[in-house]
Amino acid sequence: MTSETTTAPPTAPQPSTSASPTARQVWTRSRGILLALVILLLAAVAIAVVRSGTQHGSLDPRSADPYGSRAVAELLADRGVTTRVVTDLAEAGTAAGPDTTLLVARPDLLTDRQQDRLHTAFGNSGARAVLVAPGAPSVGTLAPGVDADPVPSDDSALAPACALPAARRAGTADAGGLRYTTDAPAADSCYPSDGLPTLLRIPAAEGNGDTVVLGAPDILQNNRLDEQGNASLALQLLGSRPHVVWYLPSLSDDSAADAGERGFLDLVPSGWLWGTLQLFIAALLAALWRARRLGPLVPERLPVAIRASETVEGRARLYRKADARDRAAGALRSTTRTRLAPLLGVSPAQAHAPEALLPALSARLRREGQPLHALLFGPPPRDDAALIALTDQLDALEREVRRP
Repeated sequence: MTSETTTAPPTAPQPSTSASPTARQVWTRSRGILLALVILLLAAVAIAVVRSGTQHGSLDPRSADPYGSRAVAELLADRGVTTRVVTDLAEAGTAAGPDTTLLVARPDLLTDRQQDRLHTAFGNSGARAVLVAPGAPSVGTLAPGVDADPVPSDDSALAPACALPAARRAGTADAGGLRYTTDAPAADSCYPSDGLPTLLRIPAAEGNGDTVVLGAPDILQNNRLDEQGNASLALQLLGSRPHVVWYLPSLSDDSAADAGERGFLDLVPSGWLWGTLQLFIAALLAALWRARRLGPLVPERLPVAIRASETVEGRARLYRKADARDRAAGALRSTTRTRLAPLLGVSPAQAHAPEALLPALSARLRREGQPLHALLFGPPPRDDAALIALTDQLDALEREVRRP
């Protein structure tokens, strides 16, 4: 059986190409992501610097910074009220008593175990507990029956609108911040914003103690103390007892390591979790944007031309190595039928249909159809010798049809 040979025209040697991207290509692809990371890092550093400069000593009665509370401590001292700063939970709980006001500066920094221990310490001690801007993580434990509304107040300066003597004497104050709801029947609800109070006073179940929930720290800060009735409200809330224990939660407190049954994700702030989710979505969108789109095949000029005879020989060796005489015989017969069909006036679509090809072939050669059927559509050869004989017969049949 003859095979056509394709001879490639001489071409100039092509330069070798590499599939690995060059340094320039890597830089072009990654410079956008690197620029975004640099901007994000610079923004984080700038925010940290700004916040560290403005929030230094926040709510610390020893700090004279704008957000500190030294002015309140000095005014209390002028009235004979002592202020003692503690950073240890055990010390804060021990100091709670009938002659003490316990101020918790940042309740949300406390763990669940710390909140339970602190509430147990001051709950029935007769002390007044002042919770400064407690949110949902802490207010329900430190002040049972109180819930924090997720929407804060829009206004800072609010009118008291309650019967609490301290609030009525202070008048309008910068109490706007977190808003609360409570089901305590004897609670005083003051400084409402859109119907929800920003300051609550809840009497203790036993004794003369009570809990004050303050929605904003503004009335305690140095830079806001001389505005509205802030100084009056702060002094009345903190000066009802001769001693003030100012509790500043600290990470150095040994009790902070006791997180109970909380896992790692419980200790991660919710803002970090949402930020990680946003970064994951952004990375997914970037991957989809940079991914290679599927499309039609693009023809590409081969760097070398391969002779048809080499292709035939290579495929034949593969068939022989795999002992695939059936596949080899099928390929030979299919190719012969494809070439004979146009010579016999049979459409290419009917080239592999015996009922269309064999009658035309028998009429052309004036032979019986049975031997032709066995030759073109018969079973695969039993051995290599039979395969070679089949190849010779197909080659002879094609030459006979082509003979004028």
